[in-house]
Amino acid sequence: MKYTTLPNTNIKISKICLGTMTWGNQNTEAEGHEQLDYALEQGINFIDTAELYPVPAEAKTSGRTSEIIGTWLRKTGHRDKVILASKIAGPGEYTAHIRTTGFSPESIKDAIHKELNRLQTDYIDLYQLHWPERQTNTFGVRDYNYNSNDPWQDNFNEILHTLDRFIKEGKIRHVGLSNEKAWGAMRYLEESKMHNLPRMITIQNAYSLLNRVFEGDMAEVALRENIKLLAYSPLAFGVLSGKYIKGTAAENSRLKLFPTFARYSSEQSTLATKKYLQLAEDNNISLTQMALAFVTQQPFVASNIIGATTMVQLKENIDSINLELSKDILEQINGANPNPAP
Repeated sequence: MKYTTLPNTNIKISKICLGTMTWGNQNTEAEGHEQLDYALEQGINFIDTAELYPVPAEAKTSGRTSEIIGTWLRKTGHRDKVILASKIAGPGEYTAHIRTTGFSPESIKDAIHKELNRLQTDYIDLYQLHWPERQTNTFGVRDYNYNSNDPWQDNFNEILHTLDRFIKEGKIRHVGLSNEKAWGAMRYLEESKMHNLPRMITIQNAYSLLNRVFEGDMAEVALRENIKLLAYSPLAFGVLSGKYIKGTAAENSRLKLFPTFARYSSEQSTLATKKYLQLAEDNNISLTQMALAFVTQQPFVASNIIGATTMVQLKENIDSINLELSKDILEQINGANPNPAP
């Protein structure tokens, strides 16, 4: 395994992070525990979850993923061997079953206390805001369209003050963002500098061979401000494994179970995926590992969040850490219609 440190901390994390959002839906508790055991054996010490997991978010399963991690921590006593990241759900209809009060002080308090109970721990290493409260272009929307009727009011300072309180109480150690844009990231950093408040240290956004939007303004923010990317969906809902093109996807695969998750299934994305598949085969490597290695070796990436529903998938994903893509392969990747999906 390869390691780096979370920005502006002395916390060492694995360059591969174990994503967990299928546990409690596509994966059982026993399967989640098996993945955790294997990942730890392979040197992974970084685990990411969220209060709304598993996905799709539903009232009947909300928080179940973190509960599975919690029972593993209780069973194994491995809390000191892992770095735990979690998130408070953003507002909207999708998460109305969790709460409808956004990132108010009361909401953050409620979310942290409940997540600590589910995880069966006294502290969370990295606590993230799952998506912005304001209306902006997230989750597959490429361009920003301003809405003058957006009811959101600037509360960056209040949020950081609230998070600061829980850092001082020892319930969270550091804070980060997710599904955030350049303006929001810089506003948080500005408030931190001006008012000596906790500094956002990471941004967890989608990034893959099919979605390279982060390489625009966000990459400059990440590198100049040292607020690195935690890349999620590096296989684009499994599309970049090639299994949907080859027709080998299992009946319980994500896109067969949840066909509405079509963010990476457009004609342009399918065409790009076919080109990537051919490139991988021409170089005698798997498309899965090529796609993951591409993400992991980017200079603005702190850790690559993988997810798997089977142990075979998990092993292949973790083994991608041993692959270093050559300059020639990278040039061929950049010539294969990069960034077709938002």
